[in-house]
Amino acid sequence: MPQHKDLLTAIRQITRAIDLNSKRLAKMTGLTAPQLLVLQTLAGEGPIKPSEIARQVHLSQATITSIVDRLEAASLVERQKNETDRRAIDIVITQTGLTRLAEAPEALQEGFLKRFDSLELWEQSLLISSVQRLAAMMNAGSLDAAPILEVGDLQKES
Repeated sequence: MPQHKDLLTAIRQITRAIDLNSKRLAKMTGLTAPQLLVLQTLAGEGPIKPSEIARQVHLSQATITSIVDRLEAASLVERQKNETDRRAIDIVITQTGLTRLAEAPEALQEGFLKRFDSLELWEQSLLISSVQRLAAMMNAGSLDAAPILEVGDLQKES
């Protein structure tokens, strides 16, 4: 079998694993991976501005606004006036959000990261450079993407 078929098969397997995990996460929690990432950020940071969330999770401000709108509609977060700058708005995770976060299964990338961290440094570097090259070959190197494993257009958060 030509090597490119092996590569394309491996890419499809990765895409399929991400898709299945995303569906499992949505079914179990009602949350998407980006929503879960925002909740995790809020749980770790406390009240912060949407622009800071966007910076930390590597998504655009518009995407974060959409995610926060959905989380707020589900009573998982609240918008509150900043205590030091009354013009600014902070996002705060609610008790319901904390509960939902605690009940969420481990994200696919968490298990992956545990295994990745156990690799030798040279193996990590080789994987990073190879996958970055692959992304460039697929004209995907400039796409806005968070460090989460989810299928779909993260600009149009579901």
